[in-house]
Amino acid sequence: MTTPEPAASPHHASGIWSLVHAERAALAADLANLTDRQWATLSLCSEFTVRQVLAHLTAGASLNPLRWLAGVIRCRFDFDKQVAMRLAGQLGATPAETLARFRSVVTSTTKAPVPTAAMLGETIVHAEDIRRPLGIHHDYPITTLTRLANYYQRSDLAVLAKGRIAGLRLQASDGPFATGSGPLVSGSTLAMIMAMTGRVTYCDELDGDGAAILGGRCPAP
Repeated sequence: MTTPEPAASPHHASGIWSLVHAERAALAADLANLTDRQWATLSLCSEFTVRQVLAHLTAGASLNPLRWLAGVIRCRFDFDKQVAMRLAGQLGATPAETLARFRSVVTSTTKAPVPTAAMLGETIVHAEDIRRPLGIHHDYPITTLTRLANYYQRSDLAVLAKGRIAGLRLQASDGPFATGSGPLVSGSTLAMIMAMTGRVTYCDELDGDGAAILGGRCPAP
């Protein structure tokens, strides 16, 4: 069962949405000139290409609570099946159409019944799922990354993060993020976010006695 989003002030929610919109716009700009071969590159979500992950992001920005529930029922509570169905519905006939559909939802505030912060996480994590295999570097504001890291360190909603870092002490080397106690894991805030969400590739960028422990809790690539 999905946990309802805690009550938040309109200013708080709008502040998060502005970060989501900025990161969606930056991703769209980064993908503007990809070749067909690049669009077909496998993402860090190894079963999906970068084009498919972008379609997944479009689907997530188009899915309100009623449509989410209808999809869950239609797929008989098979959430993986629902993800695949929604992705296929937003893929379009060509990579250009996939990108155009994503651009059309850059400023969307539509979401499934998840916290607004989870939408920021989906945007940044999946953007890295796309950028990393393509060799595209993006400078995220450290304030945005710190906000997201603080969300993930206390949440297992939609993606296991809090449980993955249990018993470890995380300390960012490029910002104020710090949490937990136990063997140390240090590194960039982005690498910690990606490791917290199961991207083992980023564990190679982490140091400390706890880095190997965290890497062992990530799925195989």
